[in-house]
Amino acid sequence: MKEHEERVEEAAMEEIEKEVATASGEEGQSETVVDHAEQIEDEASEVLEAEESAEVLSGENASNEDPIDQIDNLKKHDAAVLLIAKTKSMVDDTEKQLDECKLLLQEDLKRYDEAKASLKEHALKESEALLEELGYDKEEDVHEEDDVVFEPKDEIPSFYVREVSKGKFTSSLLALIGGIVTFAGLAYFAAQKVGVPLDITKVPNHEAVTKVFGWYATLFGGKPDLFMGGAFVLIATLFVMVLIYGIRVASRASRNLAFAKQQMEEAQEYAKHKGSCKEEMDKVDAHMNEAIKVLKTYEVVLQEQNGKLKRILHIEGVQETPSKYHEKSQRELKDTDMLINAIKKFTGISMSEEGKLSGKSTLFLHSAKSKLQKFLDRHY
Repeated sequence: MKEHEERVEEAAMEEIEKEVATASGEEGQSETVVDHAEQIEDEASEVLEAEESAEVLSGENASNEDPIDQIDNLKKHDAAVLLIAKTKSMVDDTEKQLDECKLLLQEDLKRYDEAKASLKEHALKESEALLEELGYDKEEDVHEEDDVVFEPKDEIPSFYVREVSKGKFTSSLLALIGGIVTFAGLAYFAAQKVGVPLDITKVPNHEAVTKVFGWYATLFGGKPDLFMGGAFVLIATLFVMVLIYGIRVASRASRNLAFAKQQMEEAQEYAKHKGSCKEEMDKVDAHMNEAIKVLKTYEVVLQEQNGKLKRILHIEGVQETPSKYHEKSQRELKDTDMLINAIKKFTGISMSEEGKLSGKSTLFLHSAKSKLQKFLDRHY
């Protein structure tokens, strides 16, 4: 990719040099040459950007491939293990992103509280006190709630990804039990055929064992033989054990794969839900950052207004009615009251409503910004 970029840049430079050489001595065409050179550079940049975008998209397509499509050529248990690993990665990434978003939101909440407290202590309280001292009747009494910012909605419990196993231990145990039953059954069947009574409380002697297991040699047309009959019983027992073990492991692998697919689907729904929570938190984060800027601007503006109110109080004194103040002073009183009402309406509304960004909070923030902008437009 780097070599290709160098080739494109070299070609662009050669083209530029040709244009400059052709136009040498022709001053009237210098601007045209420069414009054309810039056009060539722009086109080269567009080519490089297009190729980079194509590479990024191809990488995204590869990473966004459905995990189910990646297990076609794998054994069932291996496919289940792969799906479990991808499910874990998906859940971990989701939780990590959400935790980072929560941490960012907590920092924003702290900054918002600080900006709100600073506005109240350094400007708002004094503005209200000066208006009251000047005898200005407020348009309306805005009740400001304390500590009402953002309350997230109750979240669903964390998703726990369960592991899968081949079940080798239980399969071996079942195979062993099946082998013991098979061995005992074959021994009992042969004992019934040769008429040898079996007493499980005593260890059978060599003669009884020879008669019982040697009988199986006669099934192949031979004479009773302990070695051949015992080998047959042993092979039959091992065959049953292997069969039970294989069926058990294969059945477990099928169940594991089905479980892994189901767990993957549940994890995708979980990630989708958490993703929507993160999107909502991102909206609140943007809303809160904008609110912090507005609060800081209101603090500066109200501090400036407080200076004007102090000047009015010092020069004009306290009048019986607001209408007796100078016309410009009346305007300053009205503007200050308007700004106070606008910002108190916003800070008195919770930013959350059922775990989502409150429409009222957005509306009052827009109103506070609009009134602030109108005020600034009259002065600047």
